Amino acid sequence: MLKAFKKLWNDKRGNVLIIGGAALPMLVGSAGLATDTIQWALWKRQLQRAADSAAIAGVYDRVQSGNTEGTAGVVDHDLELNQHTGIGLLSGYPAVAFPADTADLTDQVQVTLAVRKPLAFSSMFMSEAPMIRVSATAASTPGTDDYCVVSLEDTTKTGIDASGSSEIIMDCGMITNSLASNAAAAGGNGSVTATVIAAAGGIQQSNNWNVGKYDPYVPSEDDPYANLAPDDSDKGPNNCVGTVTITGSNGAGSNWTPNCYSGINVGSNKTATLAPGVYYIDGGNVNIQGTLNATGGVTILLTNSSTATDATIGTFDMNAQAILNIEAPTTGKWKGMAIYQDRRAVDNAPTGQIASNSPNKINGGSAGNVSGILYFPKQQLTYNGGGNTIATCTQFVIKRIVFTGNNGTNITSNEATCGDLYDPIVGGRKIRLVA
Repeated sequence: MLKAFKKLWNDKRGNVLIIGGAALPMLVGSAGLATDTIQWALWKRQLQRAADSAAIAGVYDRVQSGNTEGTAGVVDHDLELNQHTGIGLLSGYPAVAFPADTADLTDQVQVTLAVRKPLAFSSMFMSEAPMIRVSATAASTPGTDDYCVVSLEDTTKTGIDASGSSEIIMDCGMITNSLASNAAAAGGNGSVTATVIAAAGGIQQSNNWNVGKYDPYVPSEDDPYANLAPDDSDKGPNNCVGTVTITGSNGAGSNWTPNCYSGINVGSNKTATLAPGVYYIDGGNVNIQGTLNATGGVTILLTNSSTATDATIGTFDMNAQAILNIEAPTTGKWKGMAIYQDRRAVDNAPTGQIASNSPNKINGGSAGNVSGILYFPKQQLTYNGGGNTIATCTQFVIKRIVFTGNNGTNITSNEATCGDLYDPIVGGRKIRLVA
């Protein structure tokens, strides 16, 4: 027996057999642990993906609704669509929390998920399946884009329309709050060049758009001038008593000083010149058929001295041959504001789609220039480019806008050039994961 054992001991094949038998448990264990690790990592990744998606959906709900009342339900619904692990969540999950806003992070939503699932190999040595727990936090954060066109239309009506045969070139972007599937549209024979076209709704690609990027389904843009409103200090020396209409004359034109007026009416081949300051238009319209010069820091306020909510608010109308030269002030309450229309103005087209027959029309002809903010938050504006229009440091904050014309229009509104003219530079917001 001893002799046979010694023979086996000295046999190399026997050594291999013994070593292999001794190593087999380690090989099986390593393979089992590797399989469990891969499965655990897969479940964790799927769970993290679900938490990320649910947190982003929750922020969209907070931004749109303005509260957190339905956010938990939105998170649950998103998880039904995107929780692909096939493992039921533990009791008490999802856990939804709302971290406090900071200067840059608002409407935050934190979603925490947890599951337990036995692992094929490790479960033989564990009394309880391991917990997989993940967390994701999303928020609305400041965007990096520079918008010089902001459409506040928040229904399913198109907010931005570029038509005609003109070429519009912007060194900035456009955004609309429209929820339409085609929130911004470009057609005709023209083209639009911009850094970005963004919308709360959808944007249909078009050969007419030449943009750095399409950015659909972004958070709605707040009115950047919602807190700006006329008051008694803007009414001028006459305090809106015995007002007259600003008119033009032949030759050098009539000269006017800041005050409260009943309207502005510059006839064909007539010229009116406004000295720097604020022109309070009390319930009347601005109608330009000739030339209106308003340089050096002028703001035209389309408003009404009545405090009634239904007080008449005038419109701004230029015909095709009219010329407007206006430069907004660079300091003071009305810094950057060229033309301001009171928010009590009534939308004359509450139904139907956007069209060029706006109540407000501005012609950017080659002989004139608009420098400053055009603010029409409750009504549509048509901006008709002509010649080779240059709109320097022009910002449009309007309900809806139609760009049209037959020639080139260049709009410059970048922060480096125009930061001293108006504030804020509208950059929009983004919803993204922050933790």
